[in-house]
Amino acid sequence: MDQRFTELLTRFLKFLDGREITPESRLWDLGLDSMQSIELLFAIEDVFDVSLPDEDLTDATFTTAGSLWGAVQAAIGTPGARAA
Repeated sequence: MDQRFTELLTRFLKFLDGREITPESRLWDLGLDSMQSIELLFAIEDVFDVSLPDEDLTDATFTTAGSLWGAVQAAIGTPGARAA
């Protein structure tokens, strides 16, 4: 996972308590809630200059850091999207 991504996630995970974020880190267990997931989505779109497609805006995408990073990577690879 990209360092910018993990640093961004850290701001939204109130139960992280200094632990390392891994692809298996369960975002809901670490304190991400539904309102924060919307804020996180906007932050990701700003930082990475991408727009996640509607079909990726599911609970499954936001389950783990790895699943969310996979959606970001896919968006970065989309024509017209670029990493910031």
